[in-house]
Amino acid sequence: MSVALLYSAMCDELYIPLNPYILEVLTDTATTDVKLTGNDRLKRVQKLSDDDVLVLSCCFLNTGTTGLDLRYNDISDVGARHLADLIQEVTSTLRFVDLMGNNILADGAETVAKSLHNNQCILSVRLTGNKIGNRGGMCFASMLQINHTLQELDLADCDLGTQCVIAFAIVLKSNTSLLSLNISRPILFSRQDETAVHLSAMLRLNQTLRELHLGKMAFTDSGMERLAEGLRANQSLRYLDLRCNQLSCDGAQTLSGVLKSNSALQILDLSSNRIKDEGAASLSEAIESPACGLKALSVTSNNIESPGLLALAQAMKASSTLTHVYIWGNRLHEPVCQAFSELMACGRLAPGHTDVSPYEVDGRVSLAEVFHGLRRHYYWTPSDGADGGPSTNAALALTALTP
Repeated sequence: MSVALLYSAMCDELYIPLNPYILEVLTDTATTDVKLTGNDRLKRVQKLSDDDVLVLSCCFLNTGTTGLDLRYNDISDVGARHLADLIQEVTSTLRFVDLMGNNILADGAETVAKSLHNNQCILSVRLTGNKIGNRGGMCFASMLQINHTLQELDLADCDLGTQCVIAFAIVLKSNTSLLSLNISRPILFSRQDETAVHLSAMLRLNQTLRELHLGKMAFTDSGMERLAEGLRANQSLRYLDLRCNQLSCDGAQTLSGVLKSNSALQILDLSSNRIKDEGAASLSEAIESPACGLKALSVTSNNIESPGLLALAQAMKASSTLTHVYIWGNRLHEPVCQAFSELMACGRLAPGHTDVSPYEVDGRVSLAEVFHGLRRHYYWTPSDGADGGPSTNAALALTALTP
């Protein structure tokens, strides 16, 4: 029996109204990777309810489904419990679960986290935008002490608290499976550097984590100094996201020192800080250093003017690794427009590897915004530690950063 027919039969058995959107998707797509997003603009969508999740949980027990994308629906704690029942089933083959933008709170988060305690199949869980709060986040931190399979956890914009951020830092000192963590935009009740101190201590010890998102953490330059202490000792982190913090030129100078000594870091997102010309110049100096392995840099909206942007353009000419640069939202005066136009004209900067595009009017070159930017593109691949990192069952491999 096909999954679409099974779904119809299960709706009848449970006396739950059939959702035409679900039926259409299950009829048209393979069951290995099911996408039932509530914001799909190409289909007539009836957002999934908790009852819909109950039916799907029953349908997917023995179908070989590996991916379940349920973003932007109306799933609450009740639906999260139904999904947790599916995760705990020994016959479940789920590897990726995306619940971004639903209505799951702390109780639902606790249920999902507990279902992962003994799960040896799921690699990725995303709860972005669900207001699970500090209690829900603590449940996931506790889960990471037990679970040795999960490789990606996204809890951005989940109203995590200071206690929760510190708990993740402590747990990741000993966890050797998680490769990617996103805890951006927590609700911190202190202006001190406690979180930076704990995250720095974690980075000194953890040699597994590849990707760390710390956007909207209210990091200041002094917090960056604390974090840099761990970054200098870390040789596994490839992608560091520090967008929308409070870093100035001093924070950029601190990062410059890290880049000169840590060749492992490949992607750095400093969007929406205030590093200005002095910070851009410091980063440019680091990029030209032979020890710097940076491949992608975003400094959008940093109040950088011509001197800093021209320094970045010059650094790109000298760098053998940097291929992606994002600069929109700064002061793009004519010399800057000319410099980046020349980088693209000579092939040093590919059009898809930046967020600006040159055009000419009356002999004057200007730059227009294009909707390119740092994108998270990854795939899971076996690893034996050959890249210099520790051996793991799977490694997060960052691919091209084009949209």
